[in-house]
Amino acid sequence: MTQNNNLKRNPLPNNKGYFGEYGGSFVPPQLESILQEITDAYEKLREEEGFQEELKYYYKHYVGRPSPIFHARNLSNKIGGAQIYFKREDLNHTGAHKINHCLGEALVAKAMGKKKLIAETGAGQHGVALATAAALLGLECDIYMGEVDIVKEHPNVVRMKILGATVVPVKSGLKTLKEAVDEAFMAYMGDPVTQLYAIGSVVGPHPFPGMVRDFQQVVGMEAREQFQEMTGKLPDNLIACVGGGSNAIGLFTAFLDDQEVKIHGVEPAGLSFKPGEHAATLTLGKPGVIHGFKCYLLSDEAGEPAPVHSVASGLDYPGVGPQHSYLKDIGRVNYETINDKEAIDAFFELSRVEGIIPAVESAHAVAYAIKKAKELGPDETILINLSGRGDKDIDFVVDKYGADYGVIL
Repeated sequence: MTQNNNLKRNPLPNNKGYFGEYGGSFVPPQLESILQEITDAYEKLREEEGFQEELKYYYKHYVGRPSPIFHARNLSNKIGGAQIYFKREDLNHTGAHKINHCLGEALVAKAMGKKKLIAETGAGQHGVALATAAALLGLECDIYMGEVDIVKEHPNVVRMKILGATVVPVKSGLKTLKEAVDEAFMAYMGDPVTQLYAIGSVVGPHPFPGMVRDFQQVVGMEAREQFQEMTGKLPDNLIACVGGGSNAIGLFTAFLDDQEVKIHGVEPAGLSFKPGEHAATLTLGKPGVIHGFKCYLLSDEAGEPAPVHSVASGLDYPGVGPQHSYLKDIGRVNYETINDKEAIDAFFELSRVEGIIPAVESAHAVAYAIKKAKELGPDETILINLSGRGDKDIDFVVDKYGADYGVIL
């Protein structure tokens, strides 16, 4: 496979960190110079051949890139309609796409002389990936995680601790991802000099949305080449789940200029569209500011971030990446929703038809693909970013839903 420049430049964001009207940097004055230092360091490092070669080395020999594309013939034949393919990010070391940007951020931190990585996590995949990168590169690591998610994602909590990270339980608010970001950000502000806040998605103040996107775009660059080698053409449809949006933007970026490729982002409809029972930010939100950047936001009457819910801990966030907000406004990406039940149905369907247990986050994309395939002809194709594997979810899923699917322990 051709060795691409994983850090190729994109036209957005601009030098102020904006994707159209979204993004930017809304931070306390004491952080402005720190963020500028990170921006300057990253912009310098991305041009250095040594940095790029080190990143490529780890992607190939440590992560196991390129991840393969798999033609899901059993699922496609059972559903009828379009042919379904998976970009198997679940096969990466640590079990998800998160390792792509965690290695990049850890290398930036190391080059800047930082001693510690600090971050939030929801489903635990970012936490595990960052703890892994920290162990590899000899850095300390603190991971903030809501108490609700600690219970739901217990296997990943154990993995983080084995890897040497300190897992800090977050007990405020709903005790999920938004509160974990709040407390991690406060801890970072206490010492932004020796620590680097390694943000877990394409969110946060500039330069993080663009930087995390740059590290994740390897997914789409590989997929574009692999899919053409397999089928002789580009996919007709791309599908990925969207919480903050890193796995989705990682797949989408390489195809944004290919207008014949339809692109679909899938948000969590949760239990219903009642306030507090979903996290369908792009579907029902409006522009606002959260965690230092402007994006579509689910907010209450006072304009504060609203409570959200998703069966997938990695998707229950009231904001979304600023580039996704921009792509929605210009109509390049179609954003749809899948509810909790549909996601769990897809979780078991993929497990039993193809022998692949997906992350519950990824199951949202699978569920939407199952719906979409039925609308399309047999000559059309769908490429899904299977962003993570479901090892982390099995205890929670079986405990809560197992009896409904014949899994009784």
